[in-house]
Amino acid sequence: MSGGDTDLVGDLLDGRYRALARAITRIENRSPGYRDLVAALHEHTGDAEVIGITGSPGAGKSTLVDKLAKAYRDEGLTVGVIAVDPSSPYTGGAVLGDRIRMASTTGDMDTFVRSMSARGQLGGLSTATGDAITAFDAFGIDRIIVETVGAGQNEVDIVRTADTVAVLVQPESGDDIQMLKAGILEIGDVFVVNKADMPGADRTVKQLSEMLEGRDNGEWTPEIVETVATSGEGLDALVETFADHRTYLESSGTLEAKARTRYAEEVRTLLREDAGRLLEGEIERRGGIEELVDRIVARETDPYTVADEIIEPLAECLAREEAEPSPR
Repeated sequence: MSGGDTDLVGDLLDGRYRALARAITRIENRSPGYRDLVAALHEHTGDAEVIGITGSPGAGKSTLVDKLAKAYRDEGLTVGVIAVDPSSPYTGGAVLGDRIRMASTTGDMDTFVRSMSARGQLGGLSTATGDAITAFDAFGIDRIIVETVGAGQNEVDIVRTADTVAVLVQPESGDDIQMLKAGILEIGDVFVVNKADMPGADRTVKQLSEMLEGRDNGEWTPEIVETVATSGEGLDALVETFADHRTYLESSGTLEAKARTRYAEEVRTLLREDAGRLLEGEIERRGGIEELVDRIVARETDPYTVADEIIEPLAECLAREEAEPSPR
């Protein structure tokens, strides 16, 4: 790691806001040296609680996150918000970037808001989101809230980054109910019927209760909380429910199990990305993908043979390593 990166890590750990902003920018842009930066921060993590907020567009996620952040600040806790947007991030006057509806904590230096692009990733979560969580955690943030783009079943990716997952549902929304039936029901630890002052809220709560009956989720029974985010109604109950779920995670050993699963998946993801880059280089060395496709179309070869030929150097290298293991 370069001297500049060492200074950046030191400044971040010392609680310097601009260092945190610079670190997350480097992480999101995948700038040279970002991996060493994240690696250096890892040993300083493990204290933050990570809450995922998901649900269909229009359910009121951003307003709820705003009020939730304020509720935690009222308890004296520091808060980090990562809003995963479907396109380019919003930018604004705050050090870490503003979000349009994050108004309740504007100007609060202990609330950090960062919008990140989903970059077309399935699941709505940027590949850099997990690394941004690492930076927030190492900085000493108490509560990290991740708000996703609300793309339906693909939101399962949030399970890998959050300790507690809240799914927002609007009253009398057929789209939301279909979304739940499609599979997102399985990822929620807490279900929030937001805009509960609207007609049909009771009916939606009843539908949710029926859908959750018999769901096997270990010892934790998913809770349903009614809120009106615009007024803050129900926020105290929601914060208390999140705290109850955290207690369950810690006492049951589920928190550690989730962390192990998350790290295992992260290692696999990094290996897939690294191997993919290596293989893309081999494709270019062989004339590029179009030339290979031309040969396939001409029936001179086939996709399986091409794939075998491209991966052969990597396979041979691994085979040599297996035959001649390096001394430990």
